[in-house]
Amino acid sequence: MNKKELVEAIADRVGDRKTATEAVNAVLDTIQKAVASGDKVSITGFGAFEMVHKPARSARNPSTGAEIKVAESWGPKFRPGSDFKELVNVEGKKASKKR
Repeated sequence: MNKKELVEAIADRVGDRKTATEAVNAVLDTIQKAVASGDKVSITGFGAFEMVHKPARSARNPSTGAEIKVAESWGPKFRPGSDFKELVNVEGKKASKKR
């Protein structure tokens, strides 16, 4: 599912595509800005978004084997909540039986 399909699914529930688009954009923008400023966003039952530090390290170029230095960086991280994990587990089992 991409963003357009998500907006359509929400529009089916709220009845208005414009309202659904604004809602999706507002939620995504708010989460992105909060995490980028260092805040943790927790949605009970769904999961938590947070910023993580990735320290500088050395790695190997897989084609040449040469060692390279990877600079430190910061990135977003999502940890799913227990309800979300359970739903995916149950639905995954159903989907694997259909194959």
